[in-house]
Amino acid sequence: MTVTDVLPESWREVLGEELEKPYFKELTDFVEEERAKAPVYPPRGEVFAALEATPYDRVKVLVLGQDPYHGAGQGHGLCFSVRPGVKTPPSLRNIYKEMQAELGYDVPDNGYLMPWAEQGVLLLNAVLTVRGGEPNSHKGKGWETFTDAVIRAVASRPDPAVFVLWGNYAQKKLRLIDETRHAVVKGAHPSPLSAKRFFGSRPFTQINEAVAAQGHEPIDWRIPDLAV
Repeated sequence: MTVTDVLPESWREVLGEELEKPYFKELTDFVEEERAKAPVYPPRGEVFAALEATPYDRVKVLVLGQDPYHGAGQGHGLCFSVRPGVKTPPSLRNIYKEMQAELGYDVPDNGYLMPWAEQGVLLLNAVLTVRGGEPNSHKGKGWETFTDAVIRAVASRPDPAVFVLWGNYAQKKLRLIDETRHAVVKGAHPSPLSAKRFFGSRPFTQINEAVAAQGHEPIDWRIPDLAV
């Protein structure tokens, strides 16, 4: 099974051409070579997990992350999210702190963000694979070209969306988005390095006000506890 075999059906019509381009073959060859030498995360079947969880025609919100988690068993293809049973990473802990301060919701006992994805929040990393233990090791190999195409595909729909761009890296993607048609929520990144500026930015309220203004059902940001 190759990575192209698992591109979700709802995205094939808008992204299929990308898979035929020379850069994408070079990218998939590179990732397969990497997998032959060392652990690469997430597993093949979860590289497009964000697209699988949030079909093209159901995207209300696009949150852009940077790079998958590079620890064994952490990431599962959704930015900021980790598998059930994995310790909540620092950036997500800060997202939860802001959610609690802003909305009054309890901080959940897990970092599994699938409930957001299933409501139309596309949790997209700009780079979709990483070598185990080496952050940014697959940066600049072609994934950014592909995920730019994902952003363009959402931005080209007649139905508007909300783009969430936290940090300077994500905000470089503004050029791909027509801000007269779509809403953009910008702010500091929730990582510990910039969390002081992230706290108090009230992103969840901004996002839901924009979602409602676009005629969509607002997102329920509560993440249920998984402990029995």
